[in-house]
Amino acid sequence: MFKSISIHTVFVLDQEEAIDFYVGKLGFEIVEDADLGFMRWLTVSVPGDPEHRIHLEVPGPPSQSDETAAAVRDLLTKGALGATVLTTDDCRGTYKRLTDLGVEFTEEPVEQPYGIDCALRDPFGNHIRITQPAASEA
Repeated sequence: MFKSISIHTVFVLDQEEAIDFYVGKLGFEIVEDADLGFMRWLTVSVPGDPEHRIHLEVPGPPSQSDETAAAVRDLLTKGALGATVLTTDDCRGTYKRLTDLGVEFTEEPVEQPYGIDCALRDPFGNHIRITQPAASEA
């Protein structure tokens, strides 16, 4: 059976802007950046975890027709394509560091039954939640 999710696609409108945000602000590392001729294959990961990657893909061929890509771009900018959840040991500290870098949040850190979390959107409209899981009781 399955063991892990290795790559998850997040659609972006511009891969250079995505690098600026995901690497320059969130602190991810580039794992792969390859010109395949028909597309640019760009993956990033949390530092030290290259086995779990986010593929930053521009909507379009070869995986989508021009018409489908236009619909995906429209949904993307409306924030209608789901969310990525990142975990941290210090949600409030992460919030402060990212705010200092100019990242705009849609929700400040809030205590939840499952821990502390906050929310933002990337420059393209994708939802990102940052969660500090509650300490589990033994």
